[in-house]
Amino acid sequence: MDTPEIPSKPPSARPTPYEGAAGLGGTRRRMEKIAFVCSARPEAREAMLHLRHRYGSVSEDTADVIVALGGDGLMLETLRRHMADGVPVFGLNRGTVGFLMNDYREDDLPARLAQARATVLHPLHMEARRLDGSVVSCHAINEVSLLRETHQTARLSIVVDGAERMADVTCDGILVATPAGSTAYNLSAHGPILPLGCGLLALTPISVFRPRRWRGALLRQTSVIEITVADPKLRPVAASADNQEVREITGVTIREDRGKGMVMLFDHDRSLDERMLSEQFAV
Repeated sequence: MDTPEIPSKPPSARPTPYEGAAGLGGTRRRMEKIAFVCSARPEAREAMLHLRHRYGSVSEDTADVIVALGGDGLMLETLRRHMADGVPVFGLNRGTVGFLMNDYREDDLPARLAQARATVLHPLHMEARRLDGSVVSCHAINEVSLLRETHQTARLSIVVDGAERMADVTCDGILVATPAGSTAYNLSAHGPILPLGCGLLALTPISVFRPRRWRGALLRQTSVIEITVADPKLRPVAASADNQEVREITGVTIREDRGKGMVMLFDHDRSLDERMLSEQFAV
């Protein structure tokens, strides 16, 4: 049986799906050695034991492909661990939502991997400045979000590529989402769904009070976004890069990190592109 091949390092081009052995160019890696990882859920651990017994398993650092059993949280954690080496991750849903996961089936796993379609994602880099003067750097696959910490609304200013775009936004918070993350928190905040490869980021306010009619903006993926907190002692704000939270910030700088890439694998008949398209017609 033929096995698919992927680049040893994700290219700097836009996220691109491929099918079977039609790779993205460059040096290719064959997917023969499988590592299984799982979340803490009992059903995920049980599934991992069954699959390891059936197909064998290697450690993550020697694997050609990683099969993650759990939910979207586990997928994000696994992708983040392999942000530098680009080892592909194929998720099997043993969690709750599982938007980033494939349907769980024990049969024909090698064949599914052989026919899988891949998408290369580039994360956001967040540099958060805190009240005590420290700076915290994190990467986000879905979004960077800022949220008020108390009953006081947040007051924020927004600078894009050195030009001030909003001098005073009064809101519960604001987020910057990647195309892959646009169907998550961004969609819940009434932000737009962005197709993969569109070259855009979504800037979406959360429960905006002033200006009342502002609903956010679409920015080029090359944009550098600076968000500053007005009066951070009176109106404390926390910043989160996916699930990595930094509290009591004075501001953040957000940009896409094209130097890092993560490869997600999906069943050939249910790619991430197709899932995101279907989401736009959900009723």
